[in-house]
Amino acid sequence: MNVRTLCLGYLSLRDASGYEIKKDFEDGMFCHFMEASYGSIYPALNQLAAEGQVTVREEEQSGKPDKKVYSITPPGVSALTRELGVLPARDKYKSEFLFIMLLQHHISPAHRIAAIEKQISDLKSDLGNIDECRQESGGNPASDFVMGYGQAVLTAGVTYLEHKLADMLASHAKAAAE
Repeated sequence: MNVRTLCLGYLSLRDASGYEIKKDFEDGMFCHFMEASYGSIYPALNQLAAEGQVTVREEEQSGKPDKKVYSITPPGVSALTRELGVLPARDKYKSEFLFIMLLQHHISPAHRIAAIEKQISDLKSDLGNIDECRQESGGNPASDFVMGYGQAVLTAGVTYLEHKLADMLASHAKAAAE
């Protein structure tokens, strides 16, 4: 999936400025799909506008420059539908945490424990974000599906890590007692 398709998907839900799209790609509902920088969003929006897949209007802002607000057009909806008709690529998962755990024999047990505790905290924070997004989505079935899937994956991760952490702490306590 490319940034153009993500922008069309976003605009199929609501009109937005490039800044608003970027914020939702960083912190909002779209943050779990793909990373996109301003350097990729704005060229994609400009190309989509040139192709007639989105329209652009300027909105006046008090004390600020006018902002460009993008809207999807019927040809944009058709292009989005074609892109969504392709089976998705396999998910890519990259994790510094897992890299550290792969090479954990190079770090102290205390650092391993701290890394696991941080990962648990981060996953729980992500679960909290899902809860916030769920409240904002207003019970949209498609959003509920996506958030439910994310919640299931993150909850499984927390459960696994809490079990491993308990084992590690017990082992650490046993070694200290000997």
